[in-house]
Amino acid sequence: MSKITLLIHCPDTSGIISQVTSFFHKHKGNIIYIDQYVDIENKIFFMRLEGEFSIEINIPGFKEQFRSEIGEPYQMSWQIYSAGAPLKMAIFVSKYDHCLYDILGRYKSAELDVDIPMIVSNHADLEPIAKSFGIPFYHIPVEKGKKAEAETKQLELLEKENIDFIVLARYMQIVSNDLIDKFPNRIINIHHSFLPAFAGAKPYHSAYKRGVKIIGATCHYVTAELDAGPIIEQDITRISHSHSIKDLILKGRDLEKIVLARGIKLHVERKTLTYNNKTIIFT
Repeated sequence: MSKITLLIHCPDTSGIISQVTSFFHKHKGNIIYIDQYVDIENKIFFMRLEGEFSIEINIPGFKEQFRSEIGEPYQMSWQIYSAGAPLKMAIFVSKYDHCLYDILGRYKSAELDVDIPMIVSNHADLEPIAKSFGIPFYHIPVEKGKKAEAETKQLELLEKENIDFIVLARYMQIVSNDLIDKFPNRIINIHHSFLPAFAGAKPYHSAYKRGVKIIGATCHYVTAELDAGPIIEQDITRISHSHSIKDLILKGRDLEKIVLARGIKLHVERKTLTYNNKTIIFT
């Protein structure tokens, strides 16, 4: 049995759902999930569909027919994904270990349907964690004035392992445009949600001094503009005057772990669709 996931967006017009579902029916497909959304203000149609086929599908031929019969006539941007081997995910880290531990724990318990061929870091501190999970660890220092050289080594590793997407699990380096261009909407980052009000090295200390009442975390795709890419997932928790700076940091780290895991899962399950620096999230 073959399974296909289809993501589309295009100018809104009548007949799209009918044409797409009829196309799947013509190819002996059974639709097991369908969701659609219309951006009324911009007149843009979005849809996610999952179909199962009792026969083996010729994916290249299926895509070509879809392009000519539906994609081009409706001016669609579309992607068709077939179920197959798990996506290959690279993890980039620095010295913070909470997100790394959480991801690897979920990976080992089969909560995340991915393959992790590598963990890359600009520091050697977290190598023992990688070894304990049996995952190759690559220490690539980012020295002042030699950032391009470090990224060249990173790209060589990513290409060698045919990596599908990257997760910045508290990787404390700015990713260059070269890497972003090679992985558009395929680099996922996590950070606290105090930006831009409390930027800098100690945001929780600054937030504590201001007496903030909520803290949060944001998971987003990386773009050239720092921390301004399409948001995949967010969450918050309330705090009060009784919470210390340590409490804020611990609560913030808990949120980062949860929100990042949700974001990774949404990406892996093909439930995110980006458009104009926004995401449509299908559930």
